[in-house]
Amino acid sequence: MIIHFYKYQGTGNDFVIIDNRDGILDKNNTKLIAHLCDRKFGIGADGCMFLENPTVEGDDFTMVYFNADGNESTMCGNGGRCLVAFAKQIGVVDTHAKFSAIDGPHDATISGDSIKLGMQNISEIETNSNNWWLDTGSPHHVEEVVDIQNFDVFSVGRKIRNGAPYFEAGTNVNFVEQLSPNSFSVRTYERGVEDETLSCGTGVTAVAIAMHSAGKTHSENIAIKAQGGDLTISFKKVGNGYENVYLEGPAKLVFKGEIEW
Repeated sequence: MIIHFYKYQGTGNDFVIIDNRDGILDKNNTKLIAHLCDRKFGIGADGCMFLENPTVEGDDFTMVYFNADGNESTMCGNGGRCLVAFAKQIGVVDTHAKFSAIDGPHDATISGDSIKLGMQNISEIETNSNNWWLDTGSPHHVEEVVDIQNFDVFSVGRKIRNGAPYFEAGTNVNFVEQLSPNSFSVRTYERGVEDETLSCGTGVTAVAIAMHSAGKTHSENIAIKAQGGDLTISFKKVGNGYENVYLEGPAKLVFKGEIEW
C-alpha cells in the first residue's frame, strides 16, 4: 500500500500527518504508526496524526493522535496546531477551525503560519514543594530548576516519568526556569517519545498555568521559550481554575511525500 503523508513541525515538535477521511488506515496498527515515526527506517517524527471525518455536529474534522511508539495517546497541543495548519492546506478549513480530540472539543484561529489553539479548562493543580502536576489534555509534572540549558533533562526526566507517584501510568515531565516576570524557559521529557523533545504544547501550557498558580507571575499572557522556538499561552483565572486557555505559535509544513507499507 502507498501512503501519502505530510510532515509538519511546530517549534521543532514534528509530526507525520495523514488524511484518513476515507478510513483506509487502521488506528490499531501500532507497527505502522511506529514505522512512520521511526527516524532511521521510516519518515521520522515525535508523533503521528490522522485527520478524520467529524463525529460531532459543527466540527470540521476529528483529530486522532499517536505517540511515536505507535499507541494512540492523549492530547498534543503542538500536534493540534499542526493538524489545523494541515486542514487549512488541504482546504478543509479557512481561517477558523473546530474539531474534537481525545480530550474533547477545540477551536483554533489561523493567521499565516501562526495557529492559536483553544485548550481545555483547568480546574485542578496538585502542588508538592517545588513541583506541580496538572492535566492540560495530557498529564504534566512541572519542576523548577536553575541553569536549565545545562540541566540533564533526559536522565532526571526519565526517572520522574516512571517514578513515584506516577509509576506505570507515567507522566510528561517539564523543567522550567524563569526569565522575566512573564516569560519562562522550558525543556520537556515526553512519555511515548521517551526522550526530550524540542517543544511540547500541552507541556508549556501546564508550565504557564502552574507558574501563575504558584504566584511566580501575575500575567495572564505568558511567553515561553522552548528549545525549538517561542510560544505564547494566554488564559483567564476564574475562581480556583483557568478558562479561555490558548496556545499560540508557528506550525509549518516541512515536506510531503509517499511511503510504501
